[in-house]
Amino acid sequence: MLKLTLRNLLARKVRLVMSTLAIVLGVAFLAGVLVFSHGLSTTFDTIIKGSTPDAQARAAGSEAFSAGEAGVSDATLTPDTVAALAALPEVARADGSVDGFGMSLLDAEGALVGGSGAPTLAFNYADTPNMTGDPMLVLEDGRWPAAEDEIVLDSGSAERAGYRLGDQVSLLAPYGDPEQTATLVGTAEFNGGGTAGATLLIFDTTAAQRIFLGGANAFTTVALTAAGGVSQQRLVDAAQQVLPDGFEAVTGDTIVDESQSAVGEFLGVISTFLLVFALIAVIVGGFIIVNTFTILIAQRTRELALLRALGASRQQVTRSVLLEAVVMALVAATIGIGLGWALARGLAALFRAFGLDIAGNALTLTPAAILVSYGVGLVVTVVAAYLPSRRAGKVAPVAAMRGETGHGGHDGRGSLRRRARIGAVVLLLGVVLAAAGLLGAPGPAAVWVGAAALLWVLTVAAISSVAGRPVLVACRELFARLFGTPGRLAGENALRDPRRTGATASALMIGLALVSIIGVLAASLNSTVDDIVEKEFTADFLVQSTNFQPFSTSIGDQLADVDGVATVNRQQLVGATVDAGEEVTYVTGDDQSFSDIYTLDLAAGSQRVDGHQALVTTDAATEHGWRVGDAFALHFPGGKTLDLTVGGIFEPTEVMASISVPLDLLAEVGITRQDTSISLMLAPGADTAAVHRALDQVAESAKIIAVYDKAGFADEIRGQVNQLLYMIYGLLALAIVIAVIGIVNTLGLSVIERTREIGLLRAIGMSRARLRRMITLESVAIAVLGAVMGMVVGVVTGVLLRQALREEVTSLGLPIGQLAAFLVVAVVVGVLAAVVPAIRASRLNVLQAISTE
Repeated sequence: MLKLTLRNLLARKVRLVMSTLAIVLGVAFLAGVLVFSHGLSTTFDTIIKGSTPDAQARAAGSEAFSAGEAGVSDATLTPDTVAALAALPEVARADGSVDGFGMSLLDAEGALVGGSGAPTLAFNYADTPNMTGDPMLVLEDGRWPAAEDEIVLDSGSAERAGYRLGDQVSLLAPYGDPEQTATLVGTAEFNGGGTAGATLLIFDTTAAQRIFLGGANAFTTVALTAAGGVSQQRLVDAAQQVLPDGFEAVTGDTIVDESQSAVGEFLGVISTFLLVFALIAVIVGGFIIVNTFTILIAQRTRELALLRALGASRQQVTRSVLLEAVVMALVAATIGIGLGWALARGLAALFRAFGLDIAGNALTLTPAAILVSYGVGLVVTVVAAYLPSRRAGKVAPVAAMRGETGHGGHDGRGSLRRRARIGAVVLLLGVVLAAAGLLGAPGPAAVWVGAAALLWVLTVAAISSVAGRPVLVACRELFARLFGTPGRLAGENALRDPRRTGATASALMIGLALVSIIGVLAASLNSTVDDIVEKEFTADFLVQSTNFQPFSTSIGDQLADVDGVATVNRQQLVGATVDAGEEVTYVTGDDQSFSDIYTLDLAAGSQRVDGHQALVTTDAATEHGWRVGDAFALHFPGGKTLDLTVGGIFEPTEVMASISVPLDLLAEVGITRQDTSISLMLAPGADTAAVHRALDQVAESAKIIAVYDKAGFADEIRGQVNQLLYMIYGLLALAIVIAVIGIVNTLGLSVIERTREIGLLRAIGMSRARLRRMITLESVAIAVLGAVMGMVVGVVTGVLLRQALREEVTSLGLPIGQLAAFLVVAVVVGVLAAVVPAIRASRLNVLQAISTE
């Protein structure tokens, strides 16, 4: 049986190639995602470990905040403290560090470089060794900065910005005078891991202190190197004895764990996001395998019956078919793994365009990636082939003597009716799950709706042979009217074997169902954005940075000086914790002009507060049990605490964080003044267009900000939503491609199965052109069936998911234009998928086709 199985595979090379393409693409995407994810984690692990000293002295509580999240604090260490640390016998060296946040690099044309993806890291140069004793930074060209007007960049940023050694580098400072320049004297990167797309700005210590500490001779952290034989913990214990209040010493291992934990959440989201699409591709490929084996078994009924007649048992026939599946899976997975490695590099190039650079040597095929790819490819293929293989084992020996082919002489109507009844029950179960979630069942409502959607997609795929019949009938009638006899024959062919047609359309249905769900959610989100902006955007203009960083208050001063501007509200967003160990809570500092522009939906208290009063959302008040007049405290790095009283409670809004305090209070906890956003109101009678032009001129000179009116701000947010939407569509396109391969495969096998029929059609006068038209229209009918079923399931699910998320996505939007485009795409897909099968059918020799058994 083994030799026979292998001979059968080799005798049908074209079928083998077509059948394996679907699983090749699915495994390729899976392997590519696994390689890419490993490259991501390896790149960041190398950077983190290569840039971490044995220990570090820092402001107490800094681990709760990511870079710059709490705002720029004035918590610093003096040179005397650095000297005291260096004098400890447990310390081999102590290097003061000045870490700056919010600095931006401009290219040679004055445009921002980076900032929208990986961060910009600015600090002073010190040759501090990392935990392994190697340098943290590696100089690639030139030299290190030795004067206040010199700078070193990472090589990637220097190249993107168009700078060479000796050029004057343009910079934007986060406070004070924003425009800065320095001479490029070298390029460098982190030891062993590149920069992962981050922009490095490395200054002389004096320059860093001038820019980030207002010229004070101080440091934000101190890197500690242990003396020979001293453990990290012993080093930390000794350093803690000489540190002032508000500062702590932590081991390098602790810093690595904190960094990996913070980065791991971000990397986990990316990896999971991509893995979901990889699994979708594999599942769609599984549907193609099921259909392919079903057709092959039907075509080989006589062959299998002869095996049974010659003494082969049911189990032997079943094992033979499963063995074919195993061989196909191994071949497909091997090819897929190779393509996956190349795909990982393509994904890395794509993410590099978004500012996330992965080290090329980290993109390697790990044993785990190979084993998982082989395992998934093998399991999906064998599981998909199991039912067809059992059907093969049940072929009766007498079928060989009768000369039966196809489905063994029965139409399966009884089984279709049974499948339809079972499917209806499962669909109803999905309705119950969705209703339970929307009516308040325990847990997130979206999870209940998601479970229902999974049942609906799988069930519709299973009963597509029944559920899709009205669509196929409509296609037959339409094609008959438009194309005559070839159109009617195409419709009849699609209806002839509803199992096959439905199974082929199911793969496309899954892809378009997911696309439709995402389309409905995106349209609803855009509609929600429009509603929120219309309701809450009460300023004439809103000013924000283009790279999501705070900016110098001098820019706000320039905006305030524009003729026609009457009211300027400044807002600074910072992070704080309410209780020790809690996650960071965002806090806005607002000046007194906030109430002149915005009106909050108050639940209690007053909107205009002063002194040490704060405004809190109803959600925050409920979480902490606050009422108007209650006292609480906000905690900042360095042990700084801000004691506050609840002055007002308001419904959540997009114009303010969950806690708002008077802007001038932030200085009490050492937060350097910056602006996160600025709201502007014009004087009565001011020329809005003229003022907008003047504000845009300020923004153009400042480089880092943009000025939005109500319509422009809504367009900006919609653009961000659509950018993510198109990325998701691009990833789902792979599932569509696999579905197209399924249609090509089905039609190709169908042409082989109907060779004699096609010959007879040609013999009675059908031209090659009309035959090609018939095959093409049959393909279009299958594609339209998949599109219609997918869009119906997708739209229903999308509407219910929006309802489940109604507190966040408050408005329902239906992407009518996109849905129409999906239907057009389905027709195009059908036409393209039919090209090869139609050409092959039209080239059949008439006499040979008629004589085919």
